[in-house]
Amino acid sequence: METLNNKLALAALVSILALASVPAAANQGAQRVEEPSTGAMMADLLVARPVGLVITALGAATFLVSLPFSMAGGNLAESGEKLVVGPAQETFNRCLGCRNSGWRGDYAETR
Repeated sequence: METLNNKLALAALVSILALASVPAAANQGAQRVEEPSTGAMMADLLVARPVGLVITALGAATFLVSLPFSMAGGNLAESGEKLVVGPAQETFNRCLGCRNSGWRGDYAETR
């Protein structure tokens, strides 16, 4: 049982580090509406969304544990943004199969 918990913790840590390595400025240049394929939608639904949900839950738990320290350090808003809001937006606030976060209508068409 302890080995399973260690493996789950390691998988969660690797997932968090993988998502944290994505540059935040990558979405600033997006100007076209994405048209994801069926395969991308299926992969997003079956893999990326559940992983995002787990990362959001782990971020929320981490935020709650670090709450006294964040309040004492004066960075409560920043820690909430990075640990909870960011992962939640990646999980819930993008079209199915899209790579960029935000609603589909947030991107101007340039055709």
